Amino acid sequence: MSRWVASFLLFACSGFAAEQPVISKNPVSTFSIVARDPATGQMGIAVASRYFSVGAVVPWAEAEVGAVATQADVNVGYGPKALQLLRQGLTAQQVADRLLAEDTFPGKDGRQFAIVDAKGNVVTYTAPNAPNWAGGSKGATWAAQGNILVGPQVPEAMGKAFDATQGELAEKLFAALKAGDAAGGDKRGHQSASMLIVCKQCGRNTNNDRYLYINADDSADPFAELRRLLDTALAYNYGDSAYKLLEANKISEARQAAETAVRY
Repeated sequence: MSRWVASFLLFACSGFAAEQPVISKNPVSTFSIVARDPATGQMGIAVASRYFSVGAVVPWAEAEVGAVATQADVNVGYGPKALQLLRQGLTAQQVADRLLAEDTFPGKDGRQFAIVDAKGNVVTYTAPNAPNWAGGSKGATWAAQGNILVGPQVPEAMGKAFDATQGELAEKLFAALKAGDAAGGDKRGHQSASMLIVCKQCGRNTNNDRYLYINADDSADPFAELRRLLDTALAYNYGDSAYKLLEANKISEARQAAETAVRY
C-alpha cells in the first residue's frame, strides 16, 4: 500500500469521526412493498431506507413477468436473476427456491427479498440472520417486508394501508410506504425512497413498459420528495395518455385523462 493511500485511509477514518465514515460497510436495510394490480396488470415496488439511493439497489420489475425487491444483506443479482427465471415460466416460489439454492456469495443467511409474478403468486422471505427486527407479511396481491425496523407492526401497517387505499397501484404503494413510516419504519431514520411500476406499453412515449420510476436518493424527508415526484410523474403520464386518446379521437376519455393530469 502506498504512503498516499495509507494517509488517505487514515484521514477518512479519523477526520470524519463525528459523522458517518467515508469508507464504511453499511447494510442495505429497508422496508418495501411489492405488489400486483390484477385489474391493470401493473406490477411494482415501493421502498424506503436510511441508505443512500435505495432505488439503485432494491427494486426490479419487468412487464408481464414480475416484480422483485432484494434487500438486507443484499445480493443485487437476485433482481435480474429472478426476472430471468420468471420469464422462463417458474413461479414466484420456485424462483425463491432457486435463488437461495444457487447463491454462492457470502451473507446468504442475512438475505431478504420478495417476489410477485404475473400469475398472481406472492413470496416474501427473510433469512434467520437478517438485521433485527426483520420480517414480512403478505396478502393476496402484495408482500411487505423490512429489516432494522422497530418491529412487525411496520409490514403489517403497510399491508393494511395497501388494501384500504382506493385508486391505482401507485397510490396504493405510496400509502403503504407512508403507513410503514408512520408505524416506525427503519429505526435508523430517513434518507431515500423509490417507486418502480411496470406494465406492457403503458409508459410515456413509444414502446415503453416503465409506467414510472422515481427516486428520492438523499433527502431529509424522502417521503415528501417521493410524493412530489409521484405527483409530477402521474401528471405527465395522464397528460401523455390524454394526447394519445385525442389522437385516437376518443374525446371523452381524453378529457378525463387531461382532468386527472391537472389534478396531479
